[in-house]
Amino acid sequence: MANTRSAKKMVRKIEARTEVNKARRSRVRTYVRKVEEAIASGDKSAAQEALKAAQPEIMRSVTKGVTHKNTASRKVSRLSARVKAMA
Repeated sequence: MANTRSAKKMVRKIEARTEVNKARRSRVRTYVRKVEEAIASGDKSAAQEALKAAQPEIMRSVTKGVTHKNTASRKVSRLSARVKAMA
């Protein structure tokens, strides 16, 4: 357990930052899920719209330090490949 004033403050800061990051990660997952649901339903136009909305959100998670750049790029790439492969 933290026993100095600065260590206690860091614990508080980390807790607050963790909450923010959880919310951001959840937001990204929601957008990704919407794309996957559109792909599963077979609606290509809906999938393209969902991907268009999800892409900036995924890349925003990189600038906020929630996701690694390569991970986000891989997610976007795989989702767009799946949308493109639709009939």
